[in-house]
Amino acid sequence: MLTMRLALLSLPFAAALASAMPFWGYQQKVKESIHGPPSGWYKHAPAPKHHMLELKIALPQPKFPELEQHLREVSDPSHARYGAHLSKQETEALMAPHPETLAVVRKWLALHGLAEEDITQSPANDWVTIRVPVGLAEVMMTTDYHVYKHAQTGESIIRTMSYSLPEILHDHVDLIQPTTMFARFKAFKSTLHWTNHVQPADSSLSGSTITGPAGNQVDARCNNTITVSCLRQLYNAVDYKTSATNDNALGITGYLNESANDVDLQRFYQLQNPSAYGSNYTSLSIHGGKNNQSYEAAGLEANLDTQFGFGLTWPTLGTFYATRGEPPFDSDLLTESDTNEPYSYWLEYVLSQVKIPQSISTSYGDDEQSVPQSYATRICNGMAALGARGVSVMFSSGDGGVGDGVANPDEPLGHQCYSNDDLKTPKFLPVFPASCPYVTAVGGTVNIPETAASFSGGGFSNYFPRPSYQDDAVSAYLATLAPGTYEGLYNSTGRAYPDVSSQAASFSVVYQGQVTLLDGTSCAAPAFTAFVSMLNDARLSAGKPALGFLNPFLYSVGYTALNDITEGRNPGCQTEGFNAAVGWDPVTGYGTPNFEKLKDLVLAM
Repeated sequence: MLTMRLALLSLPFAAALASAMPFWGYQQKVKESIHGPPSGWYKHAPAPKHHMLELKIALPQPKFPELEQHLREVSDPSHARYGAHLSKQETEALMAPHPETLAVVRKWLALHGLAEEDITQSPANDWVTIRVPVGLAEVMMTTDYHVYKHAQTGESIIRTMSYSLPEILHDHVDLIQPTTMFARFKAFKSTLHWTNHVQPADSSLSGSTITGPAGNQVDARCNNTITVSCLRQLYNAVDYKTSATNDNALGITGYLNESANDVDLQRFYQLQNPSAYGSNYTSLSIHGGKNNQSYEAAGLEANLDTQFGFGLTWPTLGTFYATRGEPPFDSDLLTESDTNEPYSYWLEYVLSQVKIPQSISTSYGDDEQSVPQSYATRICNGMAALGARGVSVMFSSGDGGVGDGVANPDEPLGHQCYSNDDLKTPKFLPVFPASCPYVTAVGGTVNIPETAASFSGGGFSNYFPRPSYQDDAVSAYLATLAPGTYEGLYNSTGRAYPDVSSQAASFSVVYQGQVTLLDGTSCAAPAFTAFVSMLNDARLSAGKPALGFLNPFLYSVGYTALNDITEGRNPGCQTEGFNAAVGWDPVTGYGTPNFEKLKDLVLAM
């Protein structure tokens, strides 16, 4: 069987080798290249020629500026079109490539032996997916794939340092991956407070209260352990009840084979929201993703996200997206395919749906510079399309402060905090997708009164310019810094993040039947998203459209209903990092939610 399969795979490969003439007389020209593997990666061996690659080809979106203009108008509370979100068909029309692009790309693929049935296209036709052996990919892109290993983790992936395309194709293809991308998207959580047993309650705190950010009284035990009840108390939503009948929905994304365990979820409900016990959610598989229900497969990240996201918003409809994460490549086993790039698959699926949850939380990301700028731009465009369709998209801001999370100002910059090129320029390390200007990035706080979590990721993008909606807020913050502060380490004109924040430490989660406490902005993102979902619930129940892309609202009027965090820093790269301050700052954004005040604002719009 294996022999037959390899023989079949060799047919398009042989056809490509037989076609030696350049594509329509045009020479191959480098499309994308990197100077070498990022820090920690090294070249191990040539990639097996018959190993299968699933290549995603992004085609240009000439009408994206129009989509962007629609997004600005429907997301601006002061605009007459506020809330007039686009339909699936309208969005796809603005994401579609030019017909000539499709024709040229299909011709190129056909010359390499790929027929129509070998090609998969996204609903907007802006992504083309093909499965080809490494040998054919090398011929098509005049490149050499190798197996690269990570020195610390032992992880192996198949990548190349550059790839070329016929010159005529350069205006018809934005990017092809996996080629030069070494990103290792990870969950932003830690288990600093891991325990295999429920911690006994502090009897000295029983019945005592402390004043919360909204001026209300909060159970003093919330200073030690965060629960669903604590978050509702802290953020002034104790009495709010969501509807099960207004079509509001909350989405949670799961990557890297993370599974949300249903038994753990029910135990969490018993402990923290008994009314939700026995309820369920919708689990959707994307690109072969599985939500494995064995205890061994339970994921800390997926459990955290679903337990707090669904626990806070019940009976709002819940959706968990299980997007396949590839296992590390094993050249000895000839695994089926090789990609650790999850976002294009998720976006392609979600944007193909007529109905999408109005609020979606994601707690994954990686250093921005580990992602090719072309790829980051295309994924960010997809997030803009979601916003145009009325979806509020939240991402964790990361757990490394301004970079690697290491603070020691008396020593030179650590080895992780430098540019990924031959110059090795010292620099802070922004996180993607939090750095995308079309998502709402969520930082972290701790304690009551709230202060910035030291791990809260924040800073300035090196890829995306600062959007106009945050000009005033960011300029005001930069004016408070002493001249020369961290000169050269950050891009002061880049998209600044986070936008908002939430509690991010000592979240009480059920994992494999036991209670454990988790830290990280992975806690903050689903928590903040849950309150956004409640705001959407209130608007939908009042006959109003969903909030959609939040940032223009947050930076124009929404900030007045957030709890400003003015204490704390986010050290990293062996510096003290940025400081929290009055107003917006690159540690906690504009602060944490005051639900009742936010609800009054959004119902008045």
